[in-house]
Amino acid sequence: MLKRRHGDRSEWKRVLKRQYTQKFIDTNCFKGYVTLLHIHKVTDPLFVNYEEKNVCIVDDGYMWLQHFPSNEHYSLTTMFDANGVVVQWYIDITHENGVENDLPYTDDLFLDIIVLSTGEVIQKDADELDEALNKGTINKSQYELAWAEADKINQQIENNDFQLLELAKTHLDILLKDLDDTNGNYKR
Repeated sequence: MLKRRHGDRSEWKRVLKRQYTQKFIDTNCFKGYVTLLHIHKVTDPLFVNYEEKNVCIVDDGYMWLQHFPSNEHYSLTTMFDANGVVVQWYIDITHENGVENDLPYTDDLFLDIIVLSTGEVIQKDADELDEALNKGTINKSQYELAWAEADKINQQIENNDFQLLELAKTHLDILLKDLDDTNGNYKR
């Protein structure tokens, strides 16, 4: 069974206070849902290690902007620190992106690509993809889809042609405008 992740990440116990909004965007550059999780208060910060780098990806004031492109096999989460600076871009390779109970979701195909703010690209969880195939969690077709999508995206990143990296800040501004000034909550 594939892991299904919803854009609001309501199951995330680390986040004590949050605001959430989502919007369907249909432009020449992007078509799909974009969600914003503004993390106001956490139980404790979350750090991840990439070789010798220790990167904080969740803390008070951080924002996670997630793209769910229509008819694609990936989603992109851009993680911003409390100052609005990109910490990293996290690309999940997906079997599908969809909507369930008015919430965008991804069915995760295990393989991930991380682009750090320094431009460094990290391929992650190939071992999890292999294990999922060996255990029968995914089939050969899904396995091949994951690698084909990852190869395509890696090539686009290398050629500076993965446009969502550049659109993240613009889309963040669009979703921040959905803030309802009267009660301080995001509209949905």
